[in-house]
Amino acid sequence: MDSIVLIINGKQESVRVKPYDTLSRVLREELGMTGTKRGCDYGGCGACTVSVEGKAVYSCMFPAQYAEGKKILTVEGLAIVNDVRLESLSKIQRSFLENGGLQCGYCTAGIMISTKCLLDNKPEPSMTDIQEALAGNICRCTGYGRIIESIFAAAKSMKETP
Repeated sequence: MDSIVLIINGKQESVRVKPYDTLSRVLREELGMTGTKRGCDYGGCGACTVSVEGKAVYSCMFPAQYAEGKKILTVEGLAIVNDVRLESLSKIQRSFLENGGLQCGYCTAGIMISTKCLLDNKPEPSMTDIQEALAGNICRCTGYGRIIESIFAAAKSMKETP
């Protein structure tokens, strides 16, 4: 086993990993960060999506060793801004709650991380931008209408106030 340092939600974490450990397994089983869901375990559903250096990735397919020293954002970190935990939900989380962008919630963490990556790069996304950003996230409950509304509302909210 190798010891590596991960930068998760702004905090350095030292963990011991085996060569075949995925980032998903390390986050959930070693660090107790269960917001990152396990779905298909082969990169087909997006429930395990996290941000690595600002890019949405399937953590079930991402070798933990490749994440060494990289900035990782999980759903638990959405409410942390400039290394300070917000007293309430992030604008993305609030938007999903207020606009009905979640139902059972299993896919929600991955979709919110995909949304964060999208809005960080395209603060005023088009419908096509949103569809492309969500292409790797499967939701079996909502039909995506309210998810898309939530993303547009989050973009608007983030633009209006810092």
